[in-house]
Amino acid sequence: MDMRVLQAVVHPMPEVAAFVANLKAAFGEAEIDEAIRRGKAGEPGFFYAAENGRSVGTASPPSAAGWPAGDGVRNRAYCHGCDGSCVGREVTCQR
Repeated sequence: MDMRVLQAVVHPMPEVAAFVANLKAAFGEAEIDEAIRRGKAGEPGFFYAAENGRSVGTASPPSAAGWPAGDGVRNRAYCHGCDGSCVGREVTCQR
């Protein structure tokens, strides 16, 4: 007799799924489901997520009022325990 073996289903966007689950726990399932529904329906600004080459929802249009990050911010690495005193200065974190 052949037996079927059930394989665990891997979500195509596992980090997004975990994030959405946390949002539902914090803000309520109905509210988050409504935001996702509106994003899927084409309304920008409600829900958009991308992971593993997949996307769902509607991205917000690019804004001309965005904040451009300079090289002093862009080329920084996270240093555990850093107090931020090296930001904006041409020194590296000593931690």
